[in-house]
Amino acid sequence: MGITKRGIGAVAALAATAALLTGCSTGPESDPNTLKLWHFEGTDSDVGIAWNKAIEIFEEETGATVEYEDKSFEQIRSTASQVLNSNEAPDVMESPKGNATAGLLASQGLLADITDAVEEYGWDDLLAPSLQTTAKYSDEGIMGSGPWYGVPNYGEYVTVYYNKTAFDEKGLTEPTTYAEFEEILDTFAKDGTTPLAQAGAEYPLGQLFYQLALSKADRQFVNDYQLYENPVDWQGPELTYAADKIVEYVDNGWISKDSTGLKAEDMGVGFMSGEYPMMVSGSWWAGRVINEATSFEWDTFAFPESQLVPGSSGNIWVVPENAANKDLAYEFIDITMRPEIQALIGNNGSIPVAADPADITDEKSAALITEFNEVVEQDGLAFYPDWPTPNFYDQLVGALQELVNGTLTPEQTLEQLGTDYEDGVADIIG
Repeated sequence: MGITKRGIGAVAALAATAALLTGCSTGPESDPNTLKLWHFEGTDSDVGIAWNKAIEIFEEETGATVEYEDKSFEQIRSTASQVLNSNEAPDVMESPKGNATAGLLASQGLLADITDAVEEYGWDDLLAPSLQTTAKYSDEGIMGSGPWYGVPNYGEYVTVYYNKTAFDEKGLTEPTTYAEFEEILDTFAKDGTTPLAQAGAEYPLGQLFYQLALSKADRQFVNDYQLYENPVDWQGPELTYAADKIVEYVDNGWISKDSTGLKAEDMGVGFMSGEYPMMVSGSWWAGRVINEATSFEWDTFAFPESQLVPGSSGNIWVVPENAANKDLAYEFIDITMRPEIQALIGNNGSIPVAADPADITDEKSAALITEFNEVVEQDGLAFYPDWPTPNFYDQLVGALQELVNGTLTPEQTLEQLGTDYEDGVADIIG
């Protein structure tokens, strides 16, 4: 869920407290036959179903007991530093990935270096190089190099969901060019239908903004933005195009001004109920769309004429440095990488990283996996727009809300975001 349910990179509280808390812990006392597990996936969600099965297998094979605590995404996101630096740390935990989250925790010494376990279990052989990026972090917490601090077992990317029934009623087909995409947007808008479900109070608007920029970008732009290889030109053609387009989307009625007050859940429900014919968002919605969008036929298509898309590996399993039972944690992670668990992830709407394609029997899931694999093969995963700095998620959400409301111009929006970005990066790399 990413800026995603599974990929939000804003950790303001984490950044403020981690330095104060590091080094304060005395280490936990724990039952050596109990694995303390935290994750934030719903038990009936695509990934949650798979991990429930993994828990069953783990308990059967090891004789150990899993003590699972149901934490919300926000609980883990905002309190990770405090908990991981205490004797309350779990043995294994699902963590958001990226410089501002897992990278920051690793740089503070709160996550265990699991490189030896990765090599012992062969997890590196199961993951494509682009999926390993979010699992490795330097001493400064910058992703892509250094020791392994996590293991992903699913992937994710942003695509376009569309109401095929609504398209058919208007004689529309999947666009193959961006110009055709805009023609479809206009067709619905002229009939009084807002074509794109959107949510400006959380991550979705930032993903659309970033996707528009990526449609004019190359890999070097991504490396500069995400990995700090060169300064980012916030008044350059990529980001200027994106900011101008967001205003055009509002002016043309392609997204609603009211979306600034909507959250991701509102957006998803709006699409699944048939209120909006399209939604630009992540593959993590697929399981719910399969189960809840039952009043119409639907499908997905890749954002037209863009070789780069927001996306990455999914969130990662991490092992806290203060974990009492690291060996049990590694055994559990390994079970989640097995073909049978990977197949459960795939057949319930998510994108496994190590499944046998023959095991994926759900047609919609298979199509998403194929599309994701094509993105990976062309090195098209561009991560998420909030990842570069700990506070950038909130800054991005706020600035884009003002852009949609008209209280900031595109130029002012980019100037503000550029300052926020540069200040945040300077705090990381000096």
